[in-house]
Amino acid sequence: MNYWYKPLLFFVCILFLPPLTNAREIALTFDDAPTPDSALMTGAERTQKIISALQETGVKDALFYVKAGFINPQNAERLKQYTAAGFHLANHSFSHQSANQIDEKAYLMDVYHAHLALKDFDNLLNYHRFPYLHYGNDLVAINKLQDLLGELGYKDGYVTVDNFDWYISSLITKVVEEGKQIDYDKTREFYVNTLYDTIEFYDAVAQQTLKRSPRHVLLLHENDAAALFVGDLIKHLRNKGWNIISPQRAYEDPIAENFPQTAFHKQGRVAAIANSKGVAESALRHPAENEAYLLKAFDDAGIIIKTGETKTGVAETE
Repeated sequence: MNYWYKPLLFFVCILFLPPLTNAREIALTFDDAPTPDSALMTGAERTQKIISALQETGVKDALFYVKAGFINPQNAERLKQYTAAGFHLANHSFSHQSANQIDEKAYLMDVYHAHLALKDFDNLLNYHRFPYLHYGNDLVAINKLQDLLGELGYKDGYVTVDNFDWYISSLITKVVEEGKQIDYDKTREFYVNTLYDTIEFYDAVAQQTLKRSPRHVLLLHENDAAALFVGDLIKHLRNKGWNIISPQRAYEDPIAENFPQTAFHKQGRVAAIANSKGVAESALRHPAENEAYLLKAFDDAGIIIKTGETKTGVAETE
């Protein structure tokens, strides 16, 4: 029989699944720290803004996955600022290569290079996150890498909520690079609503698949968009009944011990579990996880101020 309609039905079901009445839980994790300067702000400014946003909203812990190749004496101080504020660091490789494109030995050596670069930092947790969420070229390679990383003492730093926050941030920075003005109120709304929609999407996948809302792990990046708007995202989440928890607490969820036997890990642990139970990949990706979609939505949101328009939002970095 032809089951072409099943991904569509699954997608429709999760869109209209009623939200849980109890408070849900989510942890914040940031990839690619310490990201260098941009046209919008210096790396040092970005770190201070993220720390301030987390502290002002009462977030006691967050996990920064470090791209160790970014570390130099100046950027090392930024990582120390995160740990001094009570936040934690983890391994995001040294050179940010895809595990789908290099062999297991080369990948492990890169992780070990990062391991050595990070070993003297405080508040270091033994989690590793794959760049691009690429776990390996096939299931054999994926399982081999899991075993090798385990021997090195690492647990899987999975996410449960994927998104394209990195692309949103690149669109914002590109506008600044081009010398154009941005309506930051509209940008804030766009960022918060887009990310919140993906959070609800993957929570609905979890409810459909696991019959419960797990302790979620949100994928963010240490980028300009986060520096500007992560505080607003946190407030919005709380207003919608979510609790912000520590990454350590999130990784105590039972799904941490349930490594799905599927080659599909690109959209995170919840999507991988759903795929391992027969849900098609096409039903496990939010529409906003697409550059063309986001570019059009960004343009439609009226974020770029045209000549003669009144600016309603002022960036802190101007």
